[in-house]
Amino acid sequence: MSGPSPPPHRLSVAPMMARTDRHFRFFVRRLTRRTLLYTEMLTADAVLHGDRAKLLGFDPDEHPVALQLAGDDPVALAEAARIGVGWGYDEIDLNVGCPSERVQRARFGACLMAEPERVAEIVAAIRAAVRVPVTVKHRIGIDNLDSEAFLLRFVDTVASAGCDRFVVHARKAILAGLNAKQNRRVPPLRHDVVHRLKERRPDLEIVINGGIATLDEASAHLERVDGVMIGRAAYENPFLLAEADRRIFGETAPPPTRREVALAMARYVDEWFARGLFASHITRHILGLFRGVPGGRAWRRALTEGAVKPGADGSLIERALRAIPDEVLDARPGETERAAVG
Repeated sequence: MSGPSPPPHRLSVAPMMARTDRHFRFFVRRLTRRTLLYTEMLTADAVLHGDRAKLLGFDPDEHPVALQLAGDDPVALAEAARIGVGWGYDEIDLNVGCPSERVQRARFGACLMAEPERVAEIVAAIRAAVRVPVTVKHRIGIDNLDSEAFLLRFVDTVASAGCDRFVVHARKAILAGLNAKQNRRVPPLRHDVVHRLKERRPDLEIVINGGIATLDEASAHLERVDGVMIGRAAYENPFLLAEADRRIFGETAPPPTRREVALAMARYVDEWFARGLFASHITRHILGLFRGVPGGRAWRRALTEGAVKPGADGSLIERALRAIPDEVLDARPGETERAAVG
């Protein structure tokens, strides 16, 4: 008999502002059924007082999907988590990693790493409010609080409150002097720090994040940690996820072709067009489907120019596919490179 099925967090797609909305997540589900997905970061106040249908609505086909929350008030976050679980989210994640100045001014995100007891209080409050996994996404450190001893103290303190999993971005955050974009590239990544964290705390679930761009890299990290989170690479070159179910989760079903994915998204655009949504809200997420293969540039141009025209619907995608050779459209993952050079 085969062993237990690998958990969804073995591979996940990182929460990304203005990117991982419900339409992108639906698109990713055409590529991988098993990978854990995340919402964009939502503040507790937004969930409590905003348009919940717009903020929290998602297609059942997106499961498993986690709701990422941000804030510093345990009571508000617990209530936001309870509401999120009521909408059907599978996990609640607390953002303790965003370094933007706006987030810092609101006293949440990465700056909360300086207050591990506060983070533990928040986790405990959320745990008391919901019956789904509660996780924390954080950095390896901030500013001068960047020693491995500090990281261990932070993790131990938060773990004592019942945190189910730690998603560790392997780069410290510089809160003064660098903006959020710069903090994605400076200072250097330290994957070794995350590996040692797992070695020193083998009983904790540790997921590594930061600069991981291929499934080969993910597989190598999975020799050292419990899970891998891929961010920008999954957005810019999403077809890399088409092999995830087979390579990471051990599935045997054949992976999809780009043609199959694109036609599924054409139907999805039609569904939302009938509800009054502009095609560009969806097509902007699929521009990278043909990244690095013949016809990819023409595909992006056709979608970018066509999506803003009145009446653009799913037929836009079908027309854009004409720029792609059949051998690329119908290649399974691993065959595309041969098609590109053949």
